[in-house]
Amino acid sequence: MQLRTALTSALLLRAASLLHGLDGEQHWSRLFPFCGGVFQSPIHISSDLLRFDPTLPPVQLHNYHLPPTQQLTLGNNGHSVQISLPSRMYISSLPHRYTAAQLHFHWGSAARPLGSEHMVNNKQYAGEMHVVHFNSEKYPNMSVAVDKSDGLAVLGVFIEIGDFSPAFDQFLKFLNGVKYRGQKVQVPGFNVRNLFPSRLDEYYRYDGSLTTPPCYPSVLWTLFRNPVTISRSQFVSLATALFSSHLQDSTPEPLNGNFRRPQEANSRVVLASFKEGSGLGAPTITPRCMRKRLIHQLMVGDLADLADEGLYQLLPSVAKLPATNRKEQRAQRGHKTQKNMKNWSQRKNLSVGPDQALCFVSVEQQVSRRLHQSHADHLLLQTLEDEVFPELNLRSYLDCRSDLALPTIRHILSSRPTDEAWELDQSLTKALSGQRKTTAPKKKKPPTHSRKQAPESVPRKPHGHGHPHPWLLPMEWED
Repeated sequence: MQLRTALTSALLLRAASLLHGLDGEQHWSRLFPFCGGVFQSPIHISSDLLRFDPTLPPVQLHNYHLPPTQQLTLGNNGHSVQISLPSRMYISSLPHRYTAAQLHFHWGSAARPLGSEHMVNNKQYAGEMHVVHFNSEKYPNMSVAVDKSDGLAVLGVFIEIGDFSPAFDQFLKFLNGVKYRGQKVQVPGFNVRNLFPSRLDEYYRYDGSLTTPPCYPSVLWTLFRNPVTISRSQFVSLATALFSSHLQDSTPEPLNGNFRRPQEANSRVVLASFKEGSGLGAPTITPRCMRKRLIHQLMVGDLADLADEGLYQLLPSVAKLPATNRKEQRAQRGHKTQKNMKNWSQRKNLSVGPDQALCFVSVEQQVSRRLHQSHADHLLLQTLEDEVFPELNLRSYLDCRSDLALPTIRHILSSRPTDEAWELDQSLTKALSGQRKTTAPKKKKPPTHSRKQAPESVPRKPHGHGHPHPWLLPMEWED
């Protein structure tokens, strides 16, 4: 634990020195490769990404009403204003118990009050509050949980300008004590629940990432549908009172516009707990048991059946194709039995569920070591993406928060020792390109199948756009 703390401190110092002076989030991936990877946040929540999930329960907040005798730390960390939260606060409506650690804010400027990180159907709000929790059933604290694929859960609340908020005033009146980076003050506890909208049963949910370096894709996002309001004077005080620079710095840098631009969806869907309005009349999500059966069929089952009639189950953009004579052709040439395929899958020990967490620090170290040995260090970002995306997509798909992407299917098929695997891959590729395949391919199966050949239908995620403020400091999750 001491070694981990030392490494974290060294990373913070190095990041602070390198990021200071850089003028945009497009530079993040130089030091933090996951920032240029997949399953990043925030995203633009548009109607075409939404799926109604009737099984989503209302969010259950526990011990959010803090007494005035409870002292909270309000601090300026250089890129946001943050409030520490006691560990007795937690959420119980998720697969694990998630304990609160801190809350912070993102906002625009007094001249341009548009600063929410997420957008909904082209609407950007004045600001956004994030209440960060960690998986306390599996991990002892935030620092250990932050780089695990099931480590964090963040509650997001949109903020718009309107009526005065007494709840926000509980800490806004102390902003003068934290004007400069590194400053902290103690504030009395208050009812944190009052910072949320009245309805906790209407929200969006998806799998994403930290919105600041190191950008680990470790966050289960819950964004409440209804915004809260603060007065214009309250917003102006937030947008003008703070600086991202230290008190002793010769040139003060205003702290505003501290939001990241929307990232690519990467085959993700956004679950909605409510069904009304544009886009929410779409079909509900596929039950998880059906998704498990589909994954099992990809791993050990009859791939020719999928190639004939099941492509529309694999990718939502593929229509159901007419059946072919592959079954007869397969019977003529012979194929492995279900018993042999079962034995093969056990030998491969493939992961088909979200129970085992990915550790992103470990993955990055392994990839870096491998690339260094082959003198290909410049391929770190792309290789990490190729390593992480199939696992993230598979886990998220089984939990109904993503569509099954073609690179993930290819990742599974690449280990199948059958001609059927290659046939299905070819059928998927041609179906996505608008071609209709009616006969089995005559070409021999290649000896290996590279899953690094991403199709045009799954575009590479571009880096973010430039940002004029040097507020970019890592570890927004730091407690």
